Amino acid sequence: MRFYFTRMRSKDICPPRQPLKKIVWSWVGAFCGIYLVASLAFYFSENPIGTMFVIGSFGASAVLVYGAPLAEFSQPRNLIGGSVLSALIGVAVYQVCGDYVVLSSALAVSLSIAFMYLTRTLHPPGGATALIAVIGGENVHQLGFLYALMPVFLGSVLLLLVALVVNNLSTDPKRHYPVYWI
Repeated sequence: MRFYFTRMRSKDICPPRQPLKKIVWSWVGAFCGIYLVASLAFYFSENPIGTMFVIGSFGASAVLVYGAPLAEFSQPRNLIGGSVLSALIGVAVYQVCGDYVVLSSALAVSLSIAFMYLTRTLHPPGGATALIAVIGGENVHQLGFLYALMPVFLGSVLLLLVALVVNNLSTDPKRHYPVYWI
């Protein structure tokens, strides 16, 4: 037991705050990306509040693609592939065992992680995307596999387009996007 708890001991100190320039670029990207996705929900829907065009996992994706654009999790392959794959898995799990919400939730998230690893598309918000397919309510369940197309694929592409513009406007050579496409 002692060994177990010693593994939790700090190994290092907290890194310093990021430079203000990086914080501002991250803010601009996140604002523009989420604004664009939410605007589409507003302009193309009779009831923007009731639509599922803006999902919670987009917030986490924004943190990655605008706040950590060089990270493996943030690359286009991971953003699009991990999100869409997780959405498909979440919908499939719900359709097979949706009556068992606890089981469906655990299966959707765990299977999405496993398949993202297998396909080299690990994107942490994908777990939330899969979970939303299970617990998202009737609006999501009515979409079925279309959930993977809209909002997930289309929203991810919009976040990607903004990331390509904003992350490459900076003159900082350490802030470019993407590191790789495929």
